[in-house]
Amino acid sequence: MFDLQTSHATLRIFDAVRALAFIGDLSMGQPTDHSLRTGWLAVRLAQAAGLEASACDAVREVSLLRWSGCTANAAGFATVFGDDIAVRTAMLENRPGIAETIGGVGAAMMPLAQTHCEVSGEVARIMGLSSGTETALRHIFETWDGSGVPAQLAREAVPISVLVVALAGDLEVFSRTYGVEAALALIEQRSGARYPESLVAVATRHAGSWLTELERQALDDFDVVLATADMQRTTSAELIADIIDLKLPWMTGFSRAVAMTAAECYARFTSDDAAGALVYRAGLIHGIGRAAVPNEVWNLPTRLSPSAWEKVRLVPYWTERAGKQTGSLGEATVLASHAYERQDGSGYFRGVRDPALTLEARVLAASVAWVALRSPRPWRAALTDEAAAHVLQDEAANGRLCREVVDALVAERVPVARRAARSVSHGPRLSAREIDVLRAISRGASNKQAAQELTMSPSTVRTHVESVFRKLECSTRAAATLKASTMGLI
Repeated sequence: MFDLQTSHATLRIFDAVRALAFIGDLSMGQPTDHSLRTGWLAVRLAQAAGLEASACDAVREVSLLRWSGCTANAAGFATVFGDDIAVRTAMLENRPGIAETIGGVGAAMMPLAQTHCEVSGEVARIMGLSSGTETALRHIFETWDGSGVPAQLAREAVPISVLVVALAGDLEVFSRTYGVEAALALIEQRSGARYPESLVAVATRHAGSWLTELERQALDDFDVVLATADMQRTTSAELIADIIDLKLPWMTGFSRAVAMTAAECYARFTSDDAAGALVYRAGLIHGIGRAAVPNEVWNLPTRLSPSAWEKVRLVPYWTERAGKQTGSLGEATVLASHAYERQDGSGYFRGVRDPALTLEARVLAASVAWVALRSPRPWRAALTDEAAAHVLQDEAANGRLCREVVDALVAERVPVARRAARSVSHGPRLSAREIDVLRAISRGASNKQAAQELTMSPSTVRTHVESVFRKLECSTRAAATLKASTMGLI
């Protein structure tokens, strides 16, 4: 049995933050160094504006984590706009017609912003970052003139790091998309509204030299500029898994389940604790690349079109790419990118064959399939253990999966390796029924659907949801899911 306590996937906070920045950039349809470049510019702007050291540190952390809530509201964006990634790209790049598109949905934007802000702030809290960083992330869409969300803060009430990062982000995107002169013109149009005129004046004075210097930066150079003292401490890679899975409510807990299943299976072949920990970590992060694929593709109830399939095939490619800028996660991302390879060469993205697949890669690939088959999907119900075992054994017989690994997985027909809800010695205590309701809504069920599933009245479910939110100090389902998962409640 794999011991989670001795193989806990701890890593430096800065590495986790960079992984979340990478996921956020994919979610926003941006180059995967967008947040790093924004952070570099934001630090330059903060220093030139004379901000004190603690404020500059908050700028560093906020710039890298400002899109950490993107997976949490992806389902909502998909419902309102269709393609959750395309509309975010259009918003960032200020494309023609996007203001009218956003204005046309009216109040629908408020809950999307609230979800994003609450989850981003929760990420900072879980990591133990400063209260200034947490507060800024909970108000990341506020503006200088008070027209922002979620609280319509105005002027000095808006955390200064929010304003600095907003301006730096616009400078990075606009200059890359339209050129420096056009970027400064667009920023000037927002002066006094999105951000204060004083910051715009500083940015305008230095933008040319900053952008020239920025182009000479290598990936390793960003570490020196962006890493704060707080980010040298450690956190858990499980937070990354939870953020990944928030993108698709029906995948809640999937990455943790894959990690546990793969690690337990691997332990049947060897007692190498270090390798087992690597397998566990790879299981947690194997879905990083899912952020690059719109939710409308994942939710299709029919066979994927060739264009949609090409996007899905690139998921493990993006997962491997994440390792190039996530420090100590590099080795794990390489292994994680083998999650969909098959021994006969029919897998993706590399299409490698058996000789190139290590035991760790074969265990991970079979474990992903084993957990997925027994989990519900929009296009099918979860398979029974018996049916899933039959499918996996057929895959092994046809030379796609490793027979020995498949035999180890199905030998005991154990349930999907998810953590059982546990009581915690500190923090809020949820009743068994509240946990049942939370588990249902965390998978995307409406109150009505949860009531049907749990044989309750909708009003009783609503009462439980309100109680859960109150106890967890959350106001959105995504934030409650993230917090409860971190605490081991679901």
